[in-house]
Amino acid sequence: MADKVIDTLFPIILKDWFDSWRSATNSPGELHCMVENTWKPFNSPEEMIAEMDRTGVEAVLATDLLAWSYKRQVRFAKDYRDKIYELSKKYPGRIYGLADYNPLNISESLRELERDVKDRGFVGVYVHIYGFDIPLDDRRMYPLYAKAEELGIPVQMQTGYVLEAMPSEHGRPMALDRISLDFPDLVLVGTHTGYPWASELVAVSMKLPNVYVSISAWLPRYFDPAITSYLKSKISDNKVIFGSNGLAWAKYLEQMKELGLPEDRLRKILYENAKRIFKLDRK
Repeated sequence: MADKVIDTLFPIILKDWFDSWRSATNSPGELHCMVENTWKPFNSPEEMIAEMDRTGVEAVLATDLLAWSYKRQVRFAKDYRDKIYELSKKYPGRIYGLADYNPLNISESLRELERDVKDRGFVGVYVHIYGFDIPLDDRRMYPLYAKAEELGIPVQMQTGYVLEAMPSEHGRPMALDRISLDFPDLVLVGTHTGYPWASELVAVSMKLPNVYVSISAWLPRYFDPAITSYLKSKISDNKVIFGSNGLAWAKYLEQMKELGLPEDRLRKILYENAKRIFKLDRK
């Protein structure tokens, strides 16, 4: 097992944020999200850092998780960017921020993105597309990709189906094919394994040098066979990163060990690839 871990997709599950998320998914017309049953909110940042220390998680990339309600056309959980910035200053090298993007408010989103990266040290972007009811390669997403390419930061995006009351079709990983071709210098990461289109995500990452796979949000025992086969192949060495999406670190890492991957590949997936892709050595 790798002695150090970087979690590249982690919602800061402090109690106030968790309560705002749970309130949203229990609103009229929404679905109670099954992932809430696995999330254990921390009572304080100190409790979270202690759990990171206990499980060998050196750093987390914290997402503000701008999920947009398809039914109500409002933001789901509370805006947590200021909190993430505060924690990144309090725990340097342990917590890094991921910016977000609202394709319904392009100009302001781009200004906020530039501020979060240049002034606050955020290291990437995370996109949750579904509630906006547009595909990942929609024209309204292209200003984000152009700005992220200019800033030299990766864009992570949830791919595959979605558990909330939102249409899943816009999470098809094949959209990354077109985006990558139009922005060849932009690092793109498809998260959540792409399930049930995992083979699409694997295929695009094998084809294109700037597309990566994040095995976030699924415990390894439940990986799609396409993901497991890819992990067991040497061609995945530099193309896969780890993210918990709030699943328990100890349980996830134990199941990663059960896959029987070579130690050097496991170290790359859990640590080295993230360090390189997000340029954390320069922070």
